[in-house]
Amino acid sequence: MAKAISMREKKEELDTVTIYIMGQGYKVPSSLTIMKAMEYAGFKLKRGVGCRAGFCGACATVYRKLGDYKIYANLACQTKVEDGMYLTQLPFVPANKAEYNLDEIKPSASTMLRFYPEIARCLSCNACSRVCPQDIQVMDYVQYSLQGQIDKAAELAFDCIQCGLCAIRCPAEIPQYHVATLARRLHGRYHMIAPDTLEQRVKEIEEGKYEKGFEELMSLSEEELKKRYVARDFIDQKKA
Repeated sequence: MAKAISMREKKEELDTVTIYIMGQGYKVPSSLTIMKAMEYAGFKLKRGVGCRAGFCGACATVYRKLGDYKIYANLACQTKVEDGMYLTQLPFVPANKAEYNLDEIKPSASTMLRFYPEIARCLSCNACSRVCPQDIQVMDYVQYSLQGQIDKAAELAFDCIQCGLCAIRCPAEIPQYHVATLARRLHGRYHMIAPDTLEQRVKEIEEGKYEKGFEELMSLSEEELKKRYVARDFIDQKKA
């Protein structure tokens, strides 16, 4: 029994890497993400952590690798640790956000330039696209915004999770992810047509039509919810 424990401990020792947090070295399992490795090292994360699944963009991280002069950026919840990795956490990205009333503006290039004049400084270097953890063509939607092609800008920016890494790497100091938000809002307000059933569905929700169903779902176990999810009926969108 003692021999088995010793071999296990030796394996754990071989499967660790050293990372640096605030300049301090920590040995952590090599299988962990940056976020889990920080918690393994004893850090209690209060900011810079959200969904833990790559959807919220709260855990933007800048890091360097051992022997590599480049600065890398990614999401801490989606990036595995590497030996010699130096970490910097960025729970908030300082980027100016414009204020506007959608009912008072129109989807046009002049609107985009009015609220985000920085887009005219775009160098087309594509640094924003290269750093995006969602592989979004950020530079392209900035150019579409500049040209007034709001629908195309909104479509390209649809998967943006507001992590802010694009703005950090931009030499022209463009807050791309705020530009994306304005483009999507303008597109939704002026270009997209609301479904005929929308008002009816809202009315049903307000009248409490689905409350009994919600209560039933809330009372189910996790295992039963999984079964219900797998067995759910799919709606053919083409026929609906």
